[in-house]
Amino acid sequence: MTEAADLGPREAMEYDVVVVGGGPSGLAAAIRLKQINPEISVVVVEKGSEVGAHILSGAVIDPIGLDRLLPDWREDPARPLKTEVTEDIFYYLGPSGSVRLPNFGMPKLMSNHGNFVGSLGNVCRYLASRAEALGVEIYPGFAAAEVLTDDAGAVVGIATGDMGIGRDGEPKAGFTRGMELRGKYTLFAEGARGSLTKTLVARFGLDAGREPQKYGLGLKELWQVDPAKHAPGRVQHSFGWPLDNSTGGGSFLYHLEDNQVVVGFVVHLNYKNPNLSPFDEFQRFKHHPVVARTLEGGKRIAYGARAITEGGYQSVPKLTFPGGALVGCAAGFVNVPRIKGSHNAVLSGMLAAEHVAAALAQGRGHDEVAAYEAAWRGSAIGRDLVKVRNVKPLWSKFGTLGGVVLGALDMHLNEKLGFSLFGTLRHGKPDYATLQPIAEARPIAYPKPDGKLSFDKLSSVFLSSTNHEEDQPIHLKLKDPSLPIAQNLPRYGEPARLYCPAGVYEVVYGDEAARSDPRFVINAQNCVHCKTCDIKDPAQNIDWVTPEGGGGPNYPNM
Repeated sequence: MTEAADLGPREAMEYDVVVVGGGPSGLAAAIRLKQINPEISVVVVEKGSEVGAHILSGAVIDPIGLDRLLPDWREDPARPLKTEVTEDIFYYLGPSGSVRLPNFGMPKLMSNHGNFVGSLGNVCRYLASRAEALGVEIYPGFAAAEVLTDDAGAVVGIATGDMGIGRDGEPKAGFTRGMELRGKYTLFAEGARGSLTKTLVARFGLDAGREPQKYGLGLKELWQVDPAKHAPGRVQHSFGWPLDNSTGGGSFLYHLEDNQVVVGFVVHLNYKNPNLSPFDEFQRFKHHPVVARTLEGGKRIAYGARAITEGGYQSVPKLTFPGGALVGCAAGFVNVPRIKGSHNAVLSGMLAAEHVAAALAQGRGHDEVAAYEAAWRGSAIGRDLVKVRNVKPLWSKFGTLGGVVLGALDMHLNEKLGFSLFGTLRHGKPDYATLQPIAEARPIAYPKPDGKLSFDKLSSVFLSSTNHEEDQPIHLKLKDPSLPIAQNLPRYGEPARLYCPAGVYEVVYGDEAARSDPRFVINAQNCVHCKTCDIKDPAQNIDWVTPEGGGGPNYPNM
């Protein structure tokens, strides 16, 4: 590719604080900085075409973060959350039947009463409007592509990606050089497995002494349903079928306003069977009676997928480094059993902002705001995560049935007595190291989609409104282009063609009948930016980097 120096200099803009990512944590940080001192200059850069375009979450939202950040939000006519949880249902699913779990036996923290069902994307759009009213500059459609450092190695900002580079790496007509956004401090709020966050963790050794980060893949659809089947505020969670006992995951069905429901499915990415397709497991899950009875006769109107951080308390990396900090899901603040992270994202953005504002008030810049790292475990975030720290490792070790029972016991003990019989368990292997060879794996035959409840990948990607400029460098980089066919195909059946929920990866044969002359094909235009390939590839050969700004999904209400 053409060297950056050949493309000319980049224009630079100076701020007190640069925020990378227009999600709940980044916007909360920007708002809090302005609340503390309106004179602090803050910019938010967002790779989606608009704020909220790349935001996907369940979502049942704990309002603790919003209440602290914007105490008046509930009285605002433009408030993004209007439907409170009215009913909380938990099921264990078999192939055709189900067992409803009694609410009284659930740990108190699993109750969703007092929470809201809604669109996290719309929450972010609301936060963006509040941030802009305070004087925050927000630049959507610009992907942060490079971390800028000074001679001492401290982070001094980011550079956005160049626009108008062709597939051959050469500038096209209309080429525009990226911008340098420089700040005394830079907050990285990229969400799960952010491309720049990944480089920062490696550069500064932020994961030293921590457990490996763990992930899940969340898939979600938005449906318009028959009004007679709609119950605003009903929240339904389930686990079990169609996943086997050794494969972690769960599912949800939430009733929003306007006769809309969201149905979703999460597969823990430490699964072992390379024949498993999370997308197809989701599609057949919708045929279970406890889901189908709500969706039948309805219309699917949106689809999306996103990786979720699941490592929790023991996997949170060091949050600070010279010149910057990690916030939100970039740090891994999801509460796995609650399937909630947005409340901690907002709280972490606020906490980081408060410590950064104090540093700026002291005339500091480009140093390490170590007080933020020291504070989070004693904050509401740490108190939330420490109680559930063993749920994920217990599930991984003992399977769904044993793990859920032991996890519930552990949550009860932590909640009522403040201790755990297990101490703090380790996660063990990273998710890319858990696949068994395909020769040892159980085959899985997935039913064909019926076009009513279940669908194929391409029609689903269409509903995500995903779009990329085709004539641009592929943003899914292979460190060694030979590995998918030479190594992953014979050993694992090349699992990328199955774990990707958007049909990005294919193995194409020159002679299909003889299964000879295989080629690995990357359909980068389909990418919904879930980052699963970057996480699960057993050879760790796929590097997800940002495409041209504005590319990717355009989620309307997810």
